[in-house]
Amino acid sequence: MAAPDPFPPDATLADAGEFGLISALVALFPQGEQVLVGPGDDAAVLRVRTGHVVVSTDLMVEGRHFRREWADAVDVGHRAAAQNLSDINAMGGRATSLTVGLAAPADLPVQWALDFARGFAEECAKVGASVVGGDLTRADQVVIAVTVLGACTESPVLRSGARPGDVLALCGRQGWAAGGLAVLGRGFRSPRVLVEAYRRPEPPYDAGPAAAAAGATALIDVSDGLLAEAGHLADDSGVAIDVHASAFDVPEPLQAVGAALGADPIQFILGGGDDHALLATFPSVGAVPDGWAVIGAVTEGSGVTVDGAAYDGPTGWTHF
Repeated sequence: MAAPDPFPPDATLADAGEFGLISALVALFPQGEQVLVGPGDDAAVLRVRTGHVVVSTDLMVEGRHFRREWADAVDVGHRAAAQNLSDINAMGGRATSLTVGLAAPADLPVQWALDFARGFAEECAKVGASVVGGDLTRADQVVIAVTVLGACTESPVLRSGARPGDVLALCGRQGWAAGGLAVLGRGFRSPRVLVEAYRRPEPPYDAGPAAAAAGATALIDVSDGLLAEAGHLADDSGVAIDVHASAFDVPEPLQAVGAALGADPIQFILGGGDDHALLATFPSVGAVPDGWAVIGAVTEGSGVTVDGAAYDGPTGWTHF
């Protein structure tokens, strides 16, 4: 049974104090066997047994990456962890340890911070990763900074390895979060399955190591948009990629949202992000692991096309 929260229900961060809140947050993060020194010292100390160490970092800013009226703190915690765990997955590895920086207004309810931490820890538990440290400071809005470390037992799979003749494949649901964001942006809360997909993504955490073991030549996670990520693979590998729209079955909830908004639902799949599916190239159809779907081809040339032609719809999110 979980211990009760140490603060009154209406307490704010100012009421809790920096070190009181830190103590409460640390108690929510169990430590794995790879952790020699966890939260509390100047730095964590981790044990690395074999393979390659991979590191990534990411930010979430309130009002740009999430809104508290659209998702509760537990869901924001899941999203913050998932997008970072997915980056290690996209190298063909598995996350082991994370640090979390939280900047927030003094009047933020302390319960929000505790619920965020619970969601974050629950998502990390899916891959056996530990939160080993972090930082807390005051700011005018909530900002979350996460650094994640992981390990690859195979050689890390980069974006730059695709070759003409490879096939393009996808693992994980795609377009659901984009449909949910479109719904929320118009003040609605249904279809609920899409809203929940946006609030709490479900990255295919086992698919990255499986792709590496199967000989994937290039690998990336779909955080900003499928065509945008395919463009990164094409540019970094010096190849052209053609995505086959007919390879996708458009689920009924996306069809419903498309009809309601007067939009072609395929745009959510081709241009949507935040589901954190994996996109990879393999040397042949026979090399594609179970659970992956072939959705395109790699050829000589440059850039990304859809069914052999330029695509004039949205390809993904850009920050500037």
